Amino acid sequence: MPSFHDLALVAAQFPALYLVTLTLLGLLVGSFLNVVIHRLPIMMERSWQQEYRDYFDESSSDEEQSTAAPERFNLMVPRSACPHCGHAITALENIPILSWLMLRGRCRGCQARISARYPLVELCTGLATLAIAWHFPLGWPLLGALLLTWTLIALTFIDLDKMLLPDQLTLPLLWLGLLLNISGHFVSLQDAVLGAMFGYLVLWSLYWSFKLLTGKEGMGYGDFKLLAALGAWLGWQALPLILILSSLVGAIVGITLLLLRRHQQGNPIPFGPYLAMAGWIALLWGNDITTWYLQSLL
Repeated sequence: MPSFHDLALVAAQFPALYLVTLTLLGLLVGSFLNVVIHRLPIMMERSWQQEYRDYFDESSSDEEQSTAAPERFNLMVPRSACPHCGHAITALENIPILSWLMLRGRCRGCQARISARYPLVELCTGLATLAIAWHFPLGWPLLGALLLTWTLIALTFIDLDKMLLPDQLTLPLLWLGLLLNISGHFVSLQDAVLGAMFGYLVLWSLYWSFKLLTGKEGMGYGDFKLLAALGAWLGWQALPLILILSSLVGAIVGITLLLLRRHQQGNPIPFGPYLAMAGWIALLWGNDITTWYLQSLL
C-alpha cells in the first residue's frame, strides 16, 4: 500500500491531476452530503418519536408494538427517489451537477422541479475540497481538514433547514479534533483542550446572560458544541477571530434580510452557518488574518 510520501511524490509530479482528482472526490462527497442533510434530521425525529412511544405510550399493547416494525431508514436505505412520484434515482441521474443540468432541474419521471440546492451543495463541496487540497500538503492535516470541511457543510445546511446542529456531527467533530491534535497536526493538545473548553463556555455564558436579561434564548446548545469543536481543531487562539467573523457575517445577513423583508423581526436566525463559515476561514487563513490585523495596529 502506498504511503503518504509516495502519494506526495505523485502529487508533486502531476499537480493538476492531483487537484482535479480531489475536486472530483469533493463533488462525490457533496452528493452524499445532500443525503445526510435531508435524512439525518428525519432519522433523529423518528428516533425521538420511537423513544417517546417506548417510554410514554401505554395505549398499545406489547404485541402491537412488536408487530409494527418500522421501515428501515438510514443514510443508505431506502434508495434515493423523487419525493413527488417515487421515481428511483438511477446512477446516471446521480452524477454530481451534470445530472441536474442534463435533466434541466426536473425529475425524469414526473417533471417536478429538483431544487437547485442539490448541485449547489455539490459545487460548494467540490470548490472547498479544491481549496483545502491547494492549501494543505498531502498527509494527516489534509485528511483532517477535508473531514472538518465536509462536516461543516452538512451542519450549515441542516441548521438552515431545521435550526438544528445534530450531536451526531458536532460531538464526533470535537473528539476528532482533539485526537488529531494529540500529535499537534493543527495546534498543540493543550491549546486544543483549552479551545474546546473556552469555545463551549463563551457561548454558554452569552446564552445565559442574554436569557437572564431578556427572558429569551439567543442561541441553541448546538452552537456551543460547534464552537467547542472548532476550538478543539484550531485552538483557543482562533476563537476571537471565529466569533468576530461569525457575528459580523450574521449581522450583515440579518440586516439584509430585514431590509429585503424576507425575514420578520423577532424570528430566529440560525447562528451555526456563520460559525461554520468563520471556522473554515480561520482554518485556511486564520494566521494570516491575525498577523495582518496585528501589523495594522502597529
